[in-house]
Amino acid sequence: MTAANPEVPTILSLEAIDQPAASIRKYWLRIISDGLGEPVRVPIICARGNEEGPTLGVTAAVHGDELNGIRVIQRLFADLDVNHLKGMVVGVLVVNVPAFLRQTRVYTDGFDLNHVMPGRENGRASEVYAYRLVDRIIRHFDYLLDLHTASRGRINSYYVRADMSQEVTRQLSILQNPQLIVHNPPSDGTLRGAADALDIPAVTLEVGNPGVYQRSMIRSGTEGVHNVLSYLKMTQDNIVPPASPPVMCKRSYWIYTHTGGLLTLEVNLLQEIKAGDLIATQRDVFGTLKEQYLAPEDGIVIGKSTMPVNRSGGRILHLGLV
Repeated sequence: MTAANPEVPTILSLEAIDQPAASIRKYWLRIISDGLGEPVRVPIICARGNEEGPTLGVTAAVHGDELNGIRVIQRLFADLDVNHLKGMVVGVLVVNVPAFLRQTRVYTDGFDLNHVMPGRENGRASEVYAYRLVDRIIRHFDYLLDLHTASRGRINSYYVRADMSQEVTRQLSILQNPQLIVHNPPSDGTLRGAADALDIPAVTLEVGNPGVYQRSMIRSGTEGVHNVLSYLKMTQDNIVPPASPPVMCKRSYWIYTHTGGLLTLEVNLLQEIKAGDLIATQRDVFGTLKEQYLAPEDGIVIGKSTMPVNRSGGRILHLGLV
């Protein structure tokens, strides 16, 4: 038996939302048309509180295979008590709809949507999509939490990227109770960077691994959003403190292979490593050892590759410098 689902209205911009106080509504936001001339629509949930207040935006699936963030938003809205909410919470369940439907990371023209923000009104396909996303949705936020995961063939710790020199984004980061925080000023081309250019405080939260639901990551991500709502005085919930303080990284970078072959990682997520430690070995298809990779400096493992087949220039691990 299938539960009845009232028809969800289609809108062209968040400006078109006119729902009563103390309510939650679902919307389809038309953003482009496909090759048949049919609308491509972004799924949105909006909670309006009983009192005026800020608008918090929570976005997921900028890359089509990033699923944990979708479940975070679903759980968040299931938890919300709109009778005791101030302001508005907007959940963008799937930012990159074309990639989501294909279960790929990149947009249909082969470009990473998180590298072309804020897009161009008259650009190529991914740029037009990005432009309309920012114009019709993102610019209406007062704060933004952008939920991501690792890409396929890699795994991540639970960590935040944010500009820690700014007090608001620093607080938004700490409230996520992450395992690590990487100081990372907004980059050109990212959704976080586009929000920052509009003076919208934004952080990127990496919620685990691609293509799966991870209960612990979803639970942690949901808790972090609730903490932000409390910090912004949008709810009266108590802020949940971290089980342990996050590791603070002043910067981070990926280490790459310089030859191809079958890669074996010798380190674990969150492992502290020293300069000169063995981090990976690489063998050819016959099993002959071709290369050993050593840590270039002290750091902590933020993320790593899980794909043994690795060509020249492939990723080994994401190293955070404490």
